[in-house]
Amino acid sequence: MEVWFYHLTRQPLEKALPILLERSLERDWTAVVQMTTQERVAALDEFLWSYSDEGFLPHGTAADGEAEHQPIYLTIGPENPNEAQIRFFIENARVAPVLDAGGAYERVVVMFDGNNDDELQAARVQWKELKAKELELSYWQQDENGAWRKKA
Repeated sequence: MEVWFYHLTRQPLEKALPILLERSLERDWTAVVQMTTQERVAALDEFLWSYSDEGFLPHGTAADGEAEHQPIYLTIGPENPNEAQIRFFIENARVAPVLDAGGAYERVVVMFDGNNDDELQAARVQWKELKAKELELSYWQQDENGAWRKKA
């Protein structure tokens, strides 16, 4: 399993996350996006239906039912009902408890806003925690054009 840290410096999460979700679906991967509050789940749920004039990202939450059929599942919990290959952690959602509970993914992505001190510090703590578990970690940062560059 790969664990990638995405340091947002040029674009907000609302610009970067949909692109990464689209790429995941293009790979025929299902995805889970984990956050820490139901308010954020509701806001992201609404946003993903209308973020682009060209379309939407198919997704659902526990409230929608049939979670096992959702290409993208939004949650605050550790569940993986759609047997996702990739899991995104936003809003300082913690990775270790999910992995400790047996979460098996091709890739885990921790996204954090480099302009938000709380998110930056939380990402540093998670990096150290996951490094201690001897996981394969990569650190990606946006360049001046918003493209992702591997830094570590």
